[in-house]
Amino acid sequence: MRYKLLTAAFAATAALQFAGPAAATDLEVTHWWTSGGEAAAVAELAKAFDATGNHWVDGAIAGSGGTARPIMISRITGGDPMGATQFNHGRQAEELVQAGLMRDLTDVATKGKWTEIVRPKSLLDSCIIDGKIYCVPVNIHSWQWLWLSNEAFAKAGVPMPKDWNEFVAAAPALEKAGIIPLAVGGQAWQSSGAFDVLLAAVGGSDAFLKVYKDKDAKFAAGPEIAKVFKAADDARKMAKNTNVQDWNQATNLVITGKAGGQIMGDWAQGEFQVAGKVAGKDYTCLPGLGLNEVIATGGDAFYFPLLKDADKSKAQEVLAETLLDPKTQVAFNLKKGSLPVRGDVDLNAANDCMKKGLAILAKGAVIPWTDQLMSQDTQKQKEDLFAEFFAKPDMTVEEAQKRFADLIAAAD
Repeated sequence: MRYKLLTAAFAATAALQFAGPAAATDLEVTHWWTSGGEAAAVAELAKAFDATGNHWVDGAIAGSGGTARPIMISRITGGDPMGATQFNHGRQAEELVQAGLMRDLTDVATKGKWTEIVRPKSLLDSCIIDGKIYCVPVNIHSWQWLWLSNEAFAKAGVPMPKDWNEFVAAAPALEKAGIIPLAVGGQAWQSSGAFDVLLAAVGGSDAFLKVYKDKDAKFAAGPEIAKVFKAADDARKMAKNTNVQDWNQATNLVITGKAGGQIMGDWAQGEFQVAGKVAGKDYTCLPGLGLNEVIATGGDAFYFPLLKDADKSKAQEVLAETLLDPKTQVAFNLKKGSLPVRGDVDLNAANDCMKKGLAILAKGAVIPWTDQLMSQDTQKQKEDLFAEFFAKPDMTVEEAQKRFADLIAAAD
């Protein structure tokens, strides 16, 4: 099987080398951006690519990355590759690259001087395998945000919290007013991500890196991380009446004042914008939960499967260049709620929350995220653990922490 994969890869590479001028081409692009805010953002990418004379064929897959990624991978390994596909920065496409199924973009990157324009440098580093560049980072998405409903806190008669601790203290008043304190959707990645945010906020950046980068299982089993599990238990209790699955449904509970807050990445901003809500007036955002103002350099990137069709291969190059065009970067990220990967673009139209993120980025208060630090297998195990933890109130924090430490001990 591996011989066949390599043979196909060499054949596709040869086709690229002898490709001549190409006409306008349809290029299928798969992604999992299907919420209102996400759809508005991806439309900006499609518009920019179509303006080159080519045509973006939208291959949206509903159900978040956990649903979409296996479908994308199956198509690539099964001989039915798309023209380009979204993954997160990090190790999600590692095995596809190692199998020789993905296109080396080093020549395109060199021509476009990506090493000079992509910031922080770690974003492009996440695209590099064995010294070659295999993806185009398009944004910086950070998980470390607490989104609060101004309406909900006004109704409950309590002041807007300035940090996680004040938020937890306000939970009884919110519940008394018939408001869910914390909205957490039922999908596993949401509860796992919330824990990771708590680890960075309550435990601190050093603790986060000691666990996920250094894989220090003894530390993960210790008293510092026990404090994080106490915070996760608070979150579990505050979220117990959430009855939605999708992240954007949970965000909508905050938008409509039915929930006090949500721990979610800055992609939630797109939902607030589509709903016509104004940062600072209708909702409040606390980076790092108000405890540790850092952002993770995670986000989205596009990878390009090796194709035998020379015209589509040329169109891949045009799309890669378009994704990093300054105008495309601004239009896309303003709709997406994320930060651009270029440090040289005009973001005067950024809202209050985006400006907070830009200020943190400018200070260099950044950390790598779990997608960059752990394999997909380890990520899946972590998601399973915290889905169970949030779903089962009878699971003790001690049991959960022990299982977590064992998971870190075996992590790759």
